[in-house]
Amino acid sequence: MTDKKLPTKINLHTQSKTLVLEYGGEQFELSSEYLRVHSPSAEVRGHGRGQETLQVGKLHVGITAIEPVGRYAIKLIFSDGHDSGIFTWDYLYDLCRHHDQYWDSYLQRLHQEGKTRDPDLSVIKLDL
Repeated sequence: MTDKKLPTKINLHTQSKTLVLEYGGEQFELSSEYLRVHSPSAEVRGHGRGQETLQVGKLHVGITAIEPVGRYAIKLIFSDGHDSGIFTWDYLYDLCRHHDQYWDSYLQRLHQEGKTRDPDLSVIKLDL
């Protein structure tokens, strides 16, 4: 049996578009954008290594609802209509613990591909 790290509190702050998770004495604040671009759905992660789809233009996305999935996960419903990711307790805790690393990696990938977080902007990449 695995030692699952279960949150003791989950609070959705719709105005700031953040999800606050508490694990005993630890508290983590994750933006809706971060959770959306790291959704565990097949749409985002694909069905295997190397099949990931870079999520772009998610700067303004919010979470509109949270639904429990059994005793092992939650499903987040995002304002852009995305609702197919099941966030297990283990995966959520991993997103909390490695936030800076995962976020930096995402931003680097956006930059490398000439994409942007803002859905209203396009980036033109010139190789000079």
